[in-house]
Amino acid sequence: MSLSAAGADPGRRAPLDPLDSGGLGVSEALALLRTGELEITGRLVDASNATLLCEIRADELCGRCVYKPVRGERALWDFPDGTLAARELAAYEVAEAMDPGIVPPTVMRDGPFGAGMVQLWIDVDTTVDLVALTRSDDPQLRRIALFDAVINNADRKGGHLLPAPSGRVHGIDHGVTFHTDDKLRTLLWTWRGQRLDAAETTLLQGVRDALGADLGERLEPLLTTTELRALGARVERLLAEGRFPLPSGDWPAIPWPPF
Repeated sequence: MSLSAAGADPGRRAPLDPLDSGGLGVSEALALLRTGELEITGRLVDASNATLLCEIRADELCGRCVYKPVRGERALWDFPDGTLAARELAAYEVAEAMDPGIVPPTVMRDGPFGAGMVQLWIDVDTTVDLVALTRSDDPQLRRIALFDAVINNADRKGGHLLPAPSGRVHGIDHGVTFHTDDKLRTLLWTWRGQRLDAAETTLLQGVRDALGADLGERLEPLLTTTELRALGARVERLLAEGRFPLPSGDWPAIPWPPF
């Protein structure tokens, strides 16, 4: 069943609304992130790794972004390979293949403190109650929950959801993802065990196909061979079971702190 026959996909929104991004579209944002000059204006002190707020400018384009230099990362015993920054970009690449806009535009590039992840700043609607949002059945959250199952997100906290002024909900902070062991920890268990719908099955089939083509090529420099194999196996398992995963009894199902 095609999406056109089934009607609009309720989980899919425009990838980026200029209302949320300082007036930038996706192509403009990516060009700016890749080539713009970074000026550090602040630090997000609640983050466990170095997370710097920057102004970025290139010719007549300007905006804000988050810069996470690799040298500011704390080593994680259970993620010995790769970097947080590389996994953040890998998450963006998977999101783009699955449902563009789940993750804000993201690149890897050099910056004032060396190589790191640079991600477009998204304005947040501060009137939204995050606790209520995470307990809702918003179809955008359902799509993010499926995305988290694909990338094996070990840290989907409420604060990692950005409800933007346009009504779009983005997800950020994907540094602890793509582990070869099942480590899914999330607040988004509303759809646990529910059947995948036709649109979700189509999205997963698209990711599976892309992993054998251009997506796989983009992920190769970012993830290990075993992580790539585990990613493909998770997609195949989701398609075979046809359901959202259930919480495991072998580890905490909800991250701490949850927000």
